[in-house]
Amino acid sequence: MDDFDELRSSLTPREDNEAIASYQNTTAVACPSCEEPFDDMVVCKQEFTSLNLDFEMDLCTTINDGKVVLFTHK
Repeated sequence: MDDFDELRSSLTPREDNEAIASYQNTTAVACPSCEEPFDDMVVCKQEFTSLNLDFEMDLCTTINDGKVVLFTHK
């Protein structure tokens, strides 16, 4: 993803730990995968990472710099 840093700078940071970094989309930025606004972006920092989801949601994915990036749609 060529404009990943620009995308990330448009989002609100929420969590950053060894496994993930998450950002909230508070400005209705379009998902680079489906072009619809997304709720959160999650960057998986480790090869194996599990997510505990509270409810069912749609996910779009991409790879940036060898890391999986998830875009959640509630």
